[in-house]
Amino acid sequence: MQVLYFAWVRERVGIPREEVETSAATVNDLVAELRAREERYEVAFADTSALRVALDQELAEFDAPLSGVREVAFFPPMTGG
Repeated sequence: MQVLYFAWVRERVGIPREEVETSAATVNDLVAELRAREERYEVAFADTSALRVALDQELAEFDAPLSGVREVAFFPPMTGG
């Protein structure tokens, strides 16, 4: 699946997107896999309460299932102005 990183998440991970082979059942499982990869992912996902996630461009929760999902995007909360 495609995993996209935006704003400071992208800065911490160091790339804007990547193809990830995963058997993760939920977003939380995917985050755990990513955090176990390298320290830069650990830093980026240290506080998931400061992150939002979208599955196939729809906002979702971190306990959402990944079955059938093609794209996961992580980004900080947005503010209007």
